[in-house]
Amino acid sequence: MRATLVLALPIVVTQIAHISMSFVDTVMVGRLGPEPLAGVALGSTVFFNVLIFGMGVLMAVGPMVSHAFGAEDADPIGRSVRQGLWLAAMLTIPGMLVLWNADILLGWLGQSADNTARAVSYLRAIMWGVFPFLGFVALRSFMEAVSRPRTITVIALFGVVTNIFLNWVLMYGKLGFPALGLVGTGWASAGVFTVDFVILLIVVWREKAFADYRIFSRLGRPDPAYFRELFRIGWPIGASMGVEMSLFMATVMMMGWISTTALAAHQVAIQCAAFTFMVPLGIGMATSVRVGQAVGRRNAEGARRAGRTGVLLSVLFMSSAAVLFWTAPRLVVGLYLDVSNPENEQVVSLAVTLLAVAAVFQVVDGIQVSAMGALRGLKDTRVPMILSVIAYWGVGLLSGYALAFIFGFGEIGLWTGLVTGLGTAAVLLSLRFHKLTRRII
Repeated sequence: MRATLVLALPIVVTQIAHISMSFVDTVMVGRLGPEPLAGVALGSTVFFNVLIFGMGVLMAVGPMVSHAFGAEDADPIGRSVRQGLWLAAMLTIPGMLVLWNADILLGWLGQSADNTARAVSYLRAIMWGVFPFLGFVALRSFMEAVSRPRTITVIALFGVVTNIFLNWVLMYGKLGFPALGLVGTGWASAGVFTVDFVILLIVVWREKAFADYRIFSRLGRPDPAYFRELFRIGWPIGASMGVEMSLFMATVMMMGWISTTALAAHQVAIQCAAFTFMVPLGIGMATSVRVGQAVGRRNAEGARRAGRTGVLLSVLFMSSAAVLFWTAPRLVVGLYLDVSNPENEQVVSLAVTLLAVAAVFQVVDGIQVSAMGALRGLKDTRVPMILSVIAYWGVGLLSGYALAFIFGFGEIGLWTGLVTGLGTAAVLLSLRFHKLTRRII
């Protein structure tokens, strides 16, 4: 448990730093008015939905490197990182094309012309940060796989400060720059992605401990075998992440079918859940590394213990979060809304009710993300992808729709669907890990 926590803590801080960038953008753009805020909300949703697959594919660098690191084999480490950077470059092209033509996508989704125009102006600025964003994911996966996550944490925290500064300069027109408003936010984010990637690139290049990996000495040489292996492991990770995100996106749309109050309450409750989720997400990433390193050392019992420990730590933390949501829901909602304002009472009351469901949501979400991380450490990604489709679409989405609109439970029905889908995933993924670790090595 101690070893997992030492590795997980900086990863958790990194995740909180990344989610803080979105929070900062929302707060600073909010000063420009509701229209720019709607534009950045829509644009950032498109940006991360488009890139979620690429992020997942590049996370395959982690288990490939952790296996080789555990086996003390330097050559596969360098080859995996190099092909990760090549893959980031290749994924950049379709990603930028989609973002440049996002007006077509948003039109299909029925968004208004004004909101679409604002979102597209934001996307055509932030799109220049796609390659640095994906390249950072590849190098970050490498650093965490060799148990060096603290460097990533420092860079991520520096990125938050840089984001605030660049937003201030570019959005509001400071230090002689024109006031770009919403577009300035996009350029600021692209700038942060670039700065973070360049810093990490320099760190990896100059670190003497990485010299044996020869990451950059053969960067110009293609390596089809490792490229295929990286994509084989990575594409199901990207697909799984996309499937899970689609469950939450569909829930947002269905909340909008019910009422504006339901949508607002959902947004508050899901933001609370998203913040606490950063902890088990970080634990899951650390679990993936520790399981992978144990497999590389051919230590089957170590892999089993690492996986089970990650799940246990996630359950302990998320149980504490569940108790908070049960016992002090108005205090939690008060972080986002003025609970003393009578105009907010309907939203506050519904958000408090949803947080009671979120308490159960927390525990099963912690189990599924840690179990998924443990399976990635085994390089097992394709079957978990299928299990994710079954859990999130076959169980979560369908049960949520049925409970909300057929049986008339409304908002509670949709959130019960989330719990059911995540609970199913938790059970299936945990059983999968137990089955595989009984016969590995």
